[in-house]
Formats: sequence, C-alpha cells, structure tokens
Amino acid sequence: MAINKIKPLAFKHLKPTEKEQHINDGGGLYIRVRSIADGGGVVFRFRYRFDGKQQWLSLKANDLPAARAERDSYTQMLKEGINPNLEAKLKIERAKKQQLDEQEALTKLAARVTVRDLFTRWHDTDLINRKDKPEIVRMFNKDVLPVLGGLFVEDVRKGHITQVTDALLVRGVAHLARNILKLMRQMFRFAVDRDVIEFDPTASLSITKTTTKPTERDRVLTEVEIRALARQLPEAHLLKSTECAVWIALSTMCRIGELSKAKFSDIDLQLKTWTIPKENSKNGKAHIIYLSDFALAQFKTLKEYATHDVWLFPNRGNTSHVCEKSITKQVGGRQAENILSNRSKDNQALVLSGGKWTPHDLRRTGATVMGDLGIAPDVIEKCLNHTEENKVKRIYQRQKMESEQAEAWRVLGDRLYLLVNMDNSNVVLIHKRN
Repeated sequence: MAINKIKPLAFKHLKPTEKEQHINDGGGLYIRVRSIADGGGVVFRFRYRFDGKQQWLSLKANDLPAARAERDSYTQMLKEGINPNLEAKLKIERAKKQQLDEQEALTKLAARVTVRDLFTRWHDTDLINRKDKPEIVRMFNKDVLPVLGGLFVEDVRKGHITQVTDALLVRGVAHLARNILKLMRQMFRFAVDRDVIEFDPTASLSITKTTTKPTERDRVLTEVEIRALARQLPEAHLLKSTECAVWIALSTMCRIGELSKAKFSDIDLQLKTWTIPKENSKNGKAHIIYLSDFALAQFKTLKEYATHDVWLFPNRGNTSHVCEKSITKQVGGRQAENILSNRSKDNQALVLSGGKWTPHDLRRTGATVMGDLGIAPDVIEKCLNHTEENKVKRIYQRQKMESEQAEAWRVLGDRLYLLVNMDNSNVVLIHKRN
C-alpha cells in the first residue's frame, strides 16, 4: 500500500491527542506524536531490518526535512551493509574517545616543561651539594640555555644537543664542549629518572666523537723553569695576590679552587698551618697544611696587601671570594699563543721553555719535587689530600702522618727558597729519577 508523505505544512499542524500517534512518512521514517498525558512532544524514528531483524533508531532531527535527510543517510548505510544502530553507538564512542584524547593532550601540554624549567629543578635538587654548582650555572647560562632553554624537554633531539657542542668546537674550546656534553647528559638522565621524559636525547651521542678525547696532563715545571718563573713573575704585572697564589700553589700543592676560597681565619700564622675546610676540599675531607717558611712568607705578604678582612682573594665587589677560574685565567693571559690575540704587552710574560702551564701543574710539580727530594710516595699522597683508592687501606690505614707531612712541606719549601732566591751558580739542580 502506498504511503502518503506528510506535507511540511501539515506537519506543523500536528496536534497531540489523548492517544499516542505513530505516523508513517515512508522509507522507514515515522513521526511519533506523544499523547497529551505524555506532554505531546514530537520525535522521529527510523524503522529498518538488518540481518532479518526489525530494529528502531531514534533520530536527532527536530523538523521533518532534517528527519528525512537523516533517514536517507541511514538508508544509504544499509545499502552498504552498515547497521545504523551500531554506527550510531560507535559514533558516540568515537566522540567520547576524541574528547578524552583532547583532554589528555591538554593535560600533557599543561604538564610540559622546558629545558630551562628542567635545569632549575636539576639545580635545586641534584646540584644542591655540588661544589662546582656556580661554575655549572655559569656554563649553562652562557652556552646551553640560550640554545635549548625555550624548547620543551620532550622535543629535544640529538641535533639540538650538537648545536650546543658544535658552537663550542667552532670557538676552539673542545674540552669545554666535552664537559658541557657530560653535564647535559647528567641533566637529561635526571629527567628520565623523574619520568619527565622517556628517553635521554644524549644517550646515543659518543662524548669523544662529538667533542674530543679526554686529556691527562702531565706537565711538570723543571727546576730551571721554576727559577725562570721567579725572574719573570715580577715583570708580568700581575696582582700581588696572584703572584703569592702561584708560590702558595707550588709550595703547598693545594688545588687552586681551594686557595681561591681561603679565608684569613683558615690561616694560623703562629702554628704555621692552613686548614682547608671540608666544604672547600674536593674529596669533602678537611685538610691541614703545615706551612714551610717559604709558604708562610707568601701568606704574610697576602695579609700585608689585603683589601678584605675575610677573604684572601676577594672578588671585585668585595662580597665574596674570586671565581675559581680567576687565577688560572690571569696566568693563562700571560701565555697567549698568538701575540695579536691580546692587547696587553705582558701577554707572553710567563711563557716558559717547557710550554704552557697552569696553576694546577704547580700542584703536580710540587709533588714531583718532593719525590725527587726523597719523600715517600704515601706521604706525598697525604700532602696532596688524595683519597686512598684501595678500600682495605682506606679503612685500616688511617694514620695521618702529620709529622712526616710537615717535614715533607718543609723540605719542599727549603728547595723552592733556594731556587727562587739564590744565585744560579750556587744551586745544584736535581737530576730527575727515571
């Protein structure tokens, strides 16, 4: 039997009655007019058969033309073998999943941290007790954060890392590039441990191939060079405090960083001792140096020329000690390889016959001179404040050998006094032992 479709105008005039009306519009579309008791609302339903079973589907349309269009779309689905009811449910699930995915994406976006944020977190936790923290901060502020700081940590790739190291290689500071790469690796591994990122972007980078091989320095000043240094230092126009620092580093075999942070309160001129507190010591152990007369004279000179009543080597603002690199930079500035690279007329004033030297080489030189003067190796190790590598010895051999150390420093100081103060013809040079 033919179905007469309801005309739009007639649809508008449908009125609810005491009984529910079910009006067939054809093609499976039905108009349901609820009874007056049920509120008299109008809804559209689509009836169809799928796999031999009759099914109903409520439509979303609010008017007749929209309902017919919706019916036609479902009719097309049936022709393609798609169950409209199932498709409607799947559509709802897809919408829910899309909403959840978008919500998750927004949550992740809000939780994303930049490299600068990561550095702050690493600085405040892992670096909190690091003695080199100020230097690490300086290096990152200068060479890392300007390149990587604004990137989200999860977006950092190897190419970003090598952008930092390559710039350093171009500047000719390969060893600095090596150190910074090692520090970046520590920071990104910290991020992996904290579940900030899943993979460390530096993991597959070879430190040696990306930067340079590690260099183990073995520079030792000869006694001829020590005597030459005594002649050249006064002509180098360094600060008087820096001159003293050179001789203290040589005669006490201290680390230059330990000396940079020294306070006058650490020095006892009466007992002739310098106590390096554990917070300034590389191995975290306090160290007492028994000052020879040669070393003591340098500390007295420092006190005479002092511009601060706390720090032996105050910074320019007199607010703290100098940077640990300051003395090394001053000495290096008097050994410029290219004369034109430095405007100072003193840029080669400290060049010695054996090549470039650093304040740390003075520590090695002092230990070598001690050895050549017959001081026992274990005493020299104590003077250097080295940590015993053998665990058994470290546990059971805890003797300080204070008297032996004091004698070792005295012997070294006496030898340096001869080299620095006496006429060349009166000093017999020590022949190095093989």
